[in-house]
Amino acid sequence: MRQLAAVLAVLLVLAGYTISQPDGPTTPEPTTEPGSSAPPATGDLPDPPAELAAFYDQEVTWESCGGQFDCARVEVPMNYEDPDGERIELALKRLPGAEAQGSLLINPGGPGGSGVDLMESVPLMFSARLRQAYDVVGFDPRGVGSSTPAVDCVSDAELDEIRSTHFDTDEEGLAQLRRHAAEMAAACQENTGELLGYVDTVSAARDMDVLRHVLGDPQLNYLGYSYGTLLGATYAELFPGNVGRLALDGAVDPALDDAELTLGQAAGFEAALRAYAEDCLESTNCPLSGSVDNAVGQVQDLLALAEATPLPTGSSRDLTLGLMASGIILPLYEDAIWPVLTSALQAAMHEQDGSQLLMLADLAADRQSDGTYASNSTEAFTAINCLDYPATSDEKKLERDAQQLARVSPTFGELLSYSEIACQEWPYEAVGERRPISAEGAAPILVIGTTGDPATPYKWSVSLSEQLADAALLTYDGQGHTAYGRSNACILDAVDAYLIEGTMPAEGTVC
Repeated sequence: MRQLAAVLAVLLVLAGYTISQPDGPTTPEPTTEPGSSAPPATGDLPDPPAELAAFYDQEVTWESCGGQFDCARVEVPMNYEDPDGERIELALKRLPGAEAQGSLLINPGGPGGSGVDLMESVPLMFSARLRQAYDVVGFDPRGVGSSTPAVDCVSDAELDEIRSTHFDTDEEGLAQLRRHAAEMAAACQENTGELLGYVDTVSAARDMDVLRHVLGDPQLNYLGYSYGTLLGATYAELFPGNVGRLALDGAVDPALDDAELTLGQAAGFEAALRAYAEDCLESTNCPLSGSVDNAVGQVQDLLALAEATPLPTGSSRDLTLGLMASGIILPLYEDAIWPVLTSALQAAMHEQDGSQLLMLADLAADRQSDGTYASNSTEAFTAINCLDYPATSDEKKLERDAQQLARVSPTFGELLSYSEIACQEWPYEAVGERRPISAEGAAPILVIGTTGDPATPYKWSVSLSEQLADAALLTYDGQGHTAYGRSNACILDAVDAYLIEGTMPAEGTVC
């Protein structure tokens, strides 16, 4: 579910594309009632809970942190059940709006994505209108990025090894996977400490209400991508009366368990690969040939080759099966950079050069050329998910799930199977509850879904929009993960109209 907005923005620039002013259909005809949202609330802030007043009433000190941005830190309790206990700090980064009507909090997804890092891409991704209308504020959720303390498990060199390793799904391979999972869990506990038990989504949503208050907003205005939709929906369920304008782009269905989410993503990436192959075959420089089935089979053959004999990359690191799969999957998030995948496949298939696919895999993991990792997104991803999603201990179910994954995704299914083992040895019990979210009493919420989204399939956005008591669904008919900032002017204008004026798109709007 990881939203790779900052990475994709860089790739788009390198590939010669722009996403700041996308072209596309004209603005959809809006509706103001029913379903229009009130203007941003002004006046007094709601009274904070008495036991949390010290956090809600703290003052934020903003300092310039390069160019047009300001940065600050905000304290929240590590454990909301013990507000007098240990405190942690959240990192914030702000782009002030010239005509700001309040703050717009943003989250890039993950879980484990850095909202502070996403701010660098806001001038590329967000319209000028939206940037003027709000102080756009990115934050690193608890345990993530520059927030302190952060989830920390292994060294950079050890993370390199983990990312390059693939475990077979036979008895011996699964035994190795379980040993690895236990070692990883122990390392996370040792290096992160008590925080590891408090990086769940409910706690992060409670943090957002503190942020809303200290930013001076009576209601929360929010744009969340991918996992950020689950975070936003959770907020709306906890604090329906504090909801202003919430745009949830590329929705996660909160009622699905880990196995169901993995199955949906496996099918989504398989469909995206087929869409890419069809597009590639129509070009003059495509390394694939024959029918779409033939082309997908050639990608599968390449993955099998990497499993048997990793490809050289011109560096000390070979392109293993796991790294190759990551390098192929990343460009499926954004159809505008499919030519980058074409170039990488050309080099791997016809020149035995895995360097371009390795570069893509490293971009997906925030690995820099000097071998360091720019973020802790990979480690935080596991830590948050292990608290949000109870892992099954039913070995027969794991086997049935693996068989189903292989059926729906012959290319990626086996690589995604048995993922729940990573959380079986986790030192803390999962606290998340998988159920529909209705957010009764919240102001109207906008859900945005992309029909060809591989990471958060469109049906998840449909489902969330139906679960929410008051919501509208805006559809982008296209490929890639999420829509706002990477699709077309129709989506851009419709989301802007909602966030700036509170105008919902007409029911059934498709861009």
